[in-house]
Amino acid sequence: MALWKWLAGRASALRGLMAPRYHPERHYMRGPGPACARRGSGSQPAT
Repeated sequence: MALWKWLAGRASALRGLMAPRYHPERHYMRGPGPACARRGSGSQPAT
């Protein structure tokens, strides 16, 4: 059983190196960034 656990762990690590999983929450922008603040446009009027 310990050998199977070790092999499964190594296979999982190898898979993570060869084809990492995509986590959209790591790439999702949450609001305007610093470039928007540098423009100094202030708040936009609501339509």
